[in-house]
Amino acid sequence: MSYEYKVVSFRESLIGDALDGDKLEKTLNKQAEDGWQLKAITAADVKGRIGPGAVEGLLLTFERVVAG
Repeated sequence: MSYEYKVVSFRESLIGDALDGDKLEKTLNKQAEDGWQLKAITAADVKGRIGPGAVEGLLLTFERVVAG
């Protein structure tokens, strides 16, 4: 069996320090609909869209079997 992997960055809000559990759940369920299975969650500094700084966030690593 062969596998493929996908990494999705999940940034925390710039306002407040709480992770949005509902948003995270929606992200996980959306990937699952496409056949991706969560393999790992890693805390990391995730670069924002504006400026050189980074904010704390998560890297979500997904795995799925390659058909064929």
